[in-house]
Amino acid sequence: MTTDTAPKLALVTGASRGLGAALAEALAGAGYHVMAVARTQGGLEELDDRIQAAGGSATLAPLDMADPAQIAHLAQAISGRWGGLDLWAHCAVHAAPLTPAGHIDPKDMTKAIATNIAGTATLIAEIGPVLGPNGTALFFADDRAGQKFFGCYGATKAAQIALAESWAAESAKIGPRVVIDRPAPMPTAVRARFFPGEDRAPLTPCRAEAARILAAL
Repeated sequence: MTTDTAPKLALVTGASRGLGAALAEALAGAGYHVMAVARTQGGLEELDDRIQAAGGSATLAPLDMADPAQIAHLAQAISGRWGGLDLWAHCAVHAAPLTPAGHIDPKDMTKAIATNIAGTATLIAEIGPVLGPNGTALFFADDRAGQKFFGCYGATKAAQIALAESWAAESAKIGPRVVIDRPAPMPTAVRARFFPGEDRAPLTPCRAEAARILAAL
């Protein structure tokens, strides 16, 4: 954990766009120093520009969630530089293309398992100790499991949340606090791929959901 004299530190995995980017900006606006992690360097740099323009601060860390060595290095870097972490928001996910269950591309399934399941398990193992007993880990459920054409994404996303639920039960008395939120539908790039042509006007803006989530915390 950070000290009373140092800024609070938040890690946002999957921070380059969508809800992750909105949360990173909201956290920076609330006084956190944000460790922003994603695969997309350009998206992270654009996020950093927005955070700095609003008077906040961030550290960028391009990283592949499917690489355990990179995740271990991230945890060591956070611990070595800041000593601990106050909040971790896990927004990273591999959203495979929609397809019938019998036609799932093995490469997509392998990547989804590596990112959504194995990557999340590695993050819990590495980031959990950096959070310590008083930190908070935040996950986001998406109830697509069992829906038609969502076989790859739905199964691996459900497994990701099952991991988080187990960790929440295990940590209930000893910390860190593990929170699982179910965001409202938002006009993200992932949703646009899932539902092309959808009327996006009724969807909740990512920034509004980020504000609600932080207020609830």
